[in-house]
Amino acid sequence: MFDRYRREQNDEGEDAWAPFENVEEWGLAQWLVKNLSQRQTDKFLKLPITQNCSKLPFHNNHSFLQRIDELLHGPVWSCKKVTVRRNHEDENGQLLQEEELIGNPTFKEDMAYTPARAFSDHAGKHRVVDEMWTADWWGKKQKILPEGATITPIILASDKTLLSQFQGDKSVWPVYMSIGNIAKAKRHQASARATVIIRYLSAGKLDCFTPDACSLTRYRLFHHCMGLLLHPLIIAGNEGVDMVCADSWIWCVYPILAAYVVDFPEQCLVSCCKENCCPKCLVGVNEQGERLNSEMCDAEHKNSQHPPEFEENRLRAIDKPFWFDLPHCDIFQVFTPNILHQMHKGVFKDHLVKWCVKIIREEEMDTHFKSILDYPGLWHFKKGISSVKQWTGSFPAGAVPSHTPKSLEGLHTALAGFHANKDVLVELVIRDHFNIPKLHQLTHYVQSISLFGAADGFNSELPECLHIDFAKDSYHASNKQDYEEQMVLWLQRQEAILLCSAYLDWLLQEPAAQMESDSDLDSNSDMSSEETEAAIACATLAAHFGVTHVLAKIPVHPHQSVHNIVHAHALQTFICLNLPHSTLVPGIQDHFNIYHQVVIMMPCDSRVGEAPTCRRIQATPEKLPLGQKPVRVIFRFPRQFGKDSRPLAYIELFTPLRAPDLSSQMRQLSCSTRQFRHNAAVIHVDNIIWPCHLIPKMGESVDLRFTSGNVYEAAHDFYFNEFIDTEMFCASVTSI
Repeated sequence: MFDRYRREQNDEGEDAWAPFENVEEWGLAQWLVKNLSQRQTDKFLKLPITQNCSKLPFHNNHSFLQRIDELLHGPVWSCKKVTVRRNHEDENGQLLQEEELIGNPTFKEDMAYTPARAFSDHAGKHRVVDEMWTADWWGKKQKILPEGATITPIILASDKTLLSQFQGDKSVWPVYMSIGNIAKAKRHQASARATVIIRYLSAGKLDCFTPDACSLTRYRLFHHCMGLLLHPLIIAGNEGVDMVCADSWIWCVYPILAAYVVDFPEQCLVSCCKENCCPKCLVGVNEQGERLNSEMCDAEHKNSQHPPEFEENRLRAIDKPFWFDLPHCDIFQVFTPNILHQMHKGVFKDHLVKWCVKIIREEEMDTHFKSILDYPGLWHFKKGISSVKQWTGSFPAGAVPSHTPKSLEGLHTALAGFHANKDVLVELVIRDHFNIPKLHQLTHYVQSISLFGAADGFNSELPECLHIDFAKDSYHASNKQDYEEQMVLWLQRQEAILLCSAYLDWLLQEPAAQMESDSDLDSNSDMSSEETEAAIACATLAAHFGVTHVLAKIPVHPHQSVHNIVHAHALQTFICLNLPHSTLVPGIQDHFNIYHQVVIMMPCDSRVGEAPTCRRIQATPEKLPLGQKPVRVIFRFPRQFGKDSRPLAYIELFTPLRAPDLSSQMRQLSCSTRQFRHNAAVIHVDNIIWPCHLIPKMGESVDLRFTSGNVYEAAHDFYFNEFIDTEMFCASVTSI
């Protein structure tokens, strides 16, 4: 795509930043489009100082936008209106934008064109499933296509959203698209624009229909509009299309609808079934609470229905669903695990949390959460969870970024464990049945992961985030009247700015790639003295595990007395072991610099991703009552104690991990004591490899003395929290 645009510019004799005259003018255009409204832009360009000093070729917003419209942009947006008269629709079409994605050189290093199998060992015995091209679906489809064909797995996502907070009648229904050729880490970056918007669907209320007919009409209208949108995939998926891809090679591309990321009601809408049925299998309505191996749906089964059979099989009478003619597409397989709506907000928040609250009461549950120890990145509910109105976040155990046969079997085992013990909820009169569609969806997760890759590649959190850029911001840029046309024009201009920025970056990087790599080597070898001081050289365990420790340049609490940070015995023991030639004893005359936290830069974990991870160990000691001294601090020795300036940590020790608890299956540990006091030690910070999180063992009821600040001192037994983050979970599962 960029090669073609560069040739066109060379043929016309234009500069890279045309239609603007120079790079400064282009920079101003970027700033105006991204930061000012059209009215503000017009006022700025009409200022006398702007017109007299800048001498810009565009003097108002209209002439400025004319130049923006000349920039490189994707497929032109158009608005097509579908008029609904009872059950009759008009016919209009729209092209997709898969070429904009697969041909974008920005994604060259994150692109795959053929299926592959990944293994965690050199012998190839332990398979790993993470990216879409490492799963089964791509390999199976590749075998039925002609030799040399390249599959472009189309990933769709759609979600209706409100445009305003106080005028709830204004809403849009964006449809987003990405492709499975792009690595999921890149697709997750909203700023990378690896997921693009391809259409706004009709979001009207259909008040002209009776309530009985409104629901069915909405189904039919949705499928009609989606049919118009995806019509180009029929010919392209059957015959293939030659495309210039990100590697500048021409590939014969077969775009195939592979995955559809939507919440459960929209899954039913797409599959034409009613909302109390499973959109993937033929399980009975009253059997969704059982662990059954139900027959999977197939297109032939639902396309062969006759009108009298629709009600019997709880189907919507859709004459021709949009997926009817799509080649190589099984619409009942494309629904991927939805971590946000199905697991976190669905099974966890709407069901599991409510069941637990009913069992132990709100007050007890809130007290548990108030007593949970702080951890960087972990939200602390100071008032409990009973007052929480909206939940967001992720579910680490369900979003493991790579899977092995062992981990998939673990998912099966965990679900089987729930079904084996769920009757206790009936005995406690918490539930009288488990016919919950979102709970039933968990039975399909292992199959979906095996077919399409890890679940984190298809989370609906990204579409929720994209609503801000592609729906809400574009709406606020309009005059709120006939806003659809204004929104798509605004989007096209924003897209033009982003594409041209990427094009200019590509022009700069291509000839200077080798020079940049050389300069990077030079800059890395010539660090400033301040950076050298911040990056602490690791000479012990840190070097073995490949981690780097970074400390703040300025201490948060300078010149603190020794008695305010550690017990004298622990510090004296450290001096004897590490500074044997020192004759100094820390006293009230010595002052230490105390730091708030140390940052541990950890190497990439192939089970989690390809990027290094950053972990923070915070030491914010609380001043305890009854004159007790604050503990757990990070500090440095004064210069008089020697040349070793490595930071130190005062820590409290715990016993080795014991066998898992029978009920929770979490490993246990206890405080290590010495002479009826916590056993403490002073160590070098570079001996700290990984932060961990402990959960106090509450017993039948929470001790009311427990708070997040004193539970380390008040509690004696703890659980080791292996679910605190994805890296810890993967490491714990591997070690079992």
